[in-house]
Amino acid sequence: EAPVEIVRDEHGIPHIFAASPADAFFAIGFAHAQDRLWQMEFQRRIGAGRLAEIFGERSLKTDKFLRTLGVYHVAEENFRRFDANTKAAYEAYAAGVNAYLEQRSGALPPEFVLLSHEPEPWRPADSLVWTKMMAWNLGTNAMDEALRARLAKRLTSAQIAALWPPYPGDGPAVLNDVAWLRALPFEALAAVMPERPPAGLGSNNWVLAGPHTESGKPLLANDPHLGLGIPSLWYLAHLSTPEFDVIGATLPGLPSPVLGRTRQFAWGFTNTNPDVQDLFVERLDAQDANRYLTPDGSEPFAVRSETIRVKDGEDVVLTVHKSRHGPIVSDVLEELNEFTEAGHAVAFAWTALRADDRTAQAGLHMVMAQNWDGFVAALRDYHTPQQNMVYADMFGNIGYIAPARVPIRRGGDGRLPAPGWSGAYDWTGFIPFEALPRLFNPRSGRILTANNKVVGPNYPYFITDDWGPPYRAERIGALLGARETHSLESLRAIQGDIKSLGAERLLPHLLQAARPSSAAARAALAMLSAWDHEMARDRPEPLIYMAWLRELMVALFADELGDDFADYWSPRIDVLENVFTGDAAWCDDQRTAETENCAAQASLALERALAFLAARHGEDAAAWRWGEAHYAYGRHRVLGEIPVLGPLFEVRLPNGGEKDTVNAAGFTLSKAEQPFVQNHGPGYRAIYDLAEPERSVFIQSTGQSGNPFSSHYKDFAELWRDVDFVPMLTDRARIEASAVGRLVLTPQ
Repeated sequence: EAPVEIVRDEHGIPHIFAASPADAFFAIGFAHAQDRLWQMEFQRRIGAGRLAEIFGERSLKTDKFLRTLGVYHVAEENFRRFDANTKAAYEAYAAGVNAYLEQRSGALPPEFVLLSHEPEPWRPADSLVWTKMMAWNLGTNAMDEALRARLAKRLTSAQIAALWPPYPGDGPAVLNDVAWLRALPFEALAAVMPERPPAGLGSNNWVLAGPHTESGKPLLANDPHLGLGIPSLWYLAHLSTPEFDVIGATLPGLPSPVLGRTRQFAWGFTNTNPDVQDLFVERLDAQDANRYLTPDGSEPFAVRSETIRVKDGEDVVLTVHKSRHGPIVSDVLEELNEFTEAGHAVAFAWTALRADDRTAQAGLHMVMAQNWDGFVAALRDYHTPQQNMVYADMFGNIGYIAPARVPIRRGGDGRLPAPGWSGAYDWTGFIPFEALPRLFNPRSGRILTANNKVVGPNYPYFITDDWGPPYRAERIGALLGARETHSLESLRAIQGDIKSLGAERLLPHLLQAARPSSAAARAALAMLSAWDHEMARDRPEPLIYMAWLRELMVALFADELGDDFADYWSPRIDVLENVFTGDAAWCDDQRTAETENCAAQASLALERALAFLAARHGEDAAAWRWGEAHYAYGRHRVLGEIPVLGPLFEVRLPNGGEKDTVNAAGFTLSKAEQPFVQNHGPGYRAIYDLAEPERSVFIQSTGQSGNPFSSHYKDFAELWRDVDFVPMLTDRARIEASAVGRLVLTPQ
């Protein structure tokens, strides 16, 4: 509607100056398309279940599952129900993306050229579908339900409960009867569900009120932990209009920052990890397999047809059924459906699949709020994924709220698939908004969350049993309490902390149990006994410790879990501690005639770990380095597959930490050749100073550009690894002083 300026600073960060919100959203759509067009194309095709159109049959499994869920249809319905301002924002963003597609000159990004693919025009639902996929990555409860159902064929309820122990201080975990699940083929369903996200996805955030800061005004720190890749999930941007001024981390495809600060306040997220997914086993009508049983009798499934185009292959037609609980995911199985033969089907209930999900609307209203009351009011429409949101404003206030739709169940707690025909486990509503966890200006002057349990024993509603381990929260709390007041630099040091409280807690039990039989094992135990539990990239002890844990998980649980072990295989400190302090039955290998004890298993696992490391890193254990095996890895999903040249397009940086250190750095133990390669971590970090907002800083893990030939493709990577930052500027004079380019968009 009027000229818009996009001023790029020396880091490639766009600063958008527009006369109206709609023009700002148009411009960020244009900038996203300039810098991250392939990423946007890939992401919308994931959510739409349309990867096979460009990658062929290898993507068919993922497409079938997401078409069955109907995520894109839900996104379209969500958009139809938004208010006029939200619709206008997403339409303006789409128009900006399409304006770039229409006026660009020269070749498309190399991924499009390699795949001989042309992007379609952008639609608002293309933006919304990625918010659903972010919610998917942050909520894997259904996968755990399915895994526990598979384990029911070989384990008792008590054994399954022991594999997912209660949060420290809670009562013992108790599962409902699992016997009825043993007749159902959940192992078949496992084959069609998408790959599980890396174990330990999470985040840190904390906020300090003025009495705890050197400036006397609040400080807020945030570092969300998600999967690493190149380009980063995050794109730094600044949007300035007369109505609002916001800077922070955007997701390419969405029109405004998800995390950041405005003129009035700053905010940050961590995942609450609520249980908002349930698998319901529906009983088919014995007279008609197109109907299923409900408490009110037999009802027909809702049915639709999906046609999946497959590059270099025949179209695949998928018939999708939906029950009152949700889409039937067992439909994804091939023609011979074991569930149907058993007279059942499996429905997937998920809050993100509701037609009236207004999360994207809440996100836009939130950045336009003027104060805490406006911030909270906007979040009434925030439905998924539930996040622990911390807040600080220029007036000195701090706050916390965990908004979302969290289901209330008539029975059960969602830890196992539930029978759908009785109604006994149905969702009856959601936790009332007023009853969701909330704080404002607590007397302590301090709020922190790190995926730990956020409610006390008297909280009247069930949120989840899947709280993250308390180690990061405990470590952050100790570091915050170690000095009276904090500065931006002291918070930076906390974000970079790599002390493992999990190792500090578990290792003494392992050292006590082990009976070394070789000189190498005795030397390794001596090193670990003197270790300070810092997961430093230039030390051997973290590598020895993690390799030992990896082999311990195999020694203790692979026999009982069988083919399902790989899905459970991660460094489960709480479970291992329980084994070595009392639950010793796991130490006996069920595959042998002897009765093994925990000392024998700890010793054998250590010997195997040392042999594994020696084969890869040489015989001299003192020369081993954690960072040699544990490097932050960002792989390009298309260019990374080019023979010989692929490594040119990746990020590979030796790094410290592990999934439960404050500077989180997780990995996937089941990867046979590279079990310690870092595949998730704090892809965005920020520290917001409410005394002088221009002192605020941020960083993301790769660079602003998705173009591998750009100087901004991975120029952030080493800064990010070293917990360094770039300035978060909104002052135009300072932005102009470092500007490297200016783009002016003018109305046609």
